[in-house]
Amino acid sequence: MSRRRILLGAAAAVGAALVLAACAPEPGTQTPSPQPGSSTTSTPTPFGSPVPTPTTDDGATAHGGIPDDCRAILSPGVLAQLEGVPLNDTGMNPSGPQPDGTLVCVWGEAGDETMRLTTTISGLSRGPALDLLNELFDEGFTCYQPDEGTRCETASGSGAAIEGRTLYYLDDVLIDTTFVGIAPSGYTDAIIAAIHG
Repeated sequence: MSRRRILLGAAAAVGAALVLAACAPEPGTQTPSPQPGSSTTSTPTPFGSPVPTPTTDDGATAHGGIPDDCRAILSPGVLAQLEGVPLNDTGMNPSGPQPDGTLVCVWGEAGDETMRLTTTISGLSRGPALDLLNELFDEGFTCYQPDEGTRCETASGSGAAIEGRTLYYLDDVLIDTTFVGIAPSGYTDAIIAAIHG
């Protein structure tokens, strides 16, 4: 079977997204995602034909874009959960806006690998994005299609032992977050809202 899978009909895609949305955690809920070999009441459905990316006349994405401020993309509630955690601490490289337009946000202290939250927001065309997300699905990530985008995530542990990764793709923008020891509730959703409205 081809790695790039095609869902059979819009009804199947919508149904799968609704089933998976109910069981996939938001980083910060501290509920592990289904791991390879684990039992679950729903079967994740691979994707391969998300909503086409709307573009403007000049080829730019019609919705959102890559921001350049790590704090401005978060809600007050999420920022409150990160109070006291350094952002883009000295020695965290790369971090902040990058020459290619990518934004890298690193929450945590340099040298402390037990508490780190790293988000990379970058431009990525649809083909490579689908390849990446299908590969993660094959590795056991929970993947579904909320709000026209495609989201893949995995998490294990809880509290200070939580770790995982969440990716969200829409309109040629990929939000890729890895976390260990810290996972604010609503973090990814706040970034999605800031970029895509």
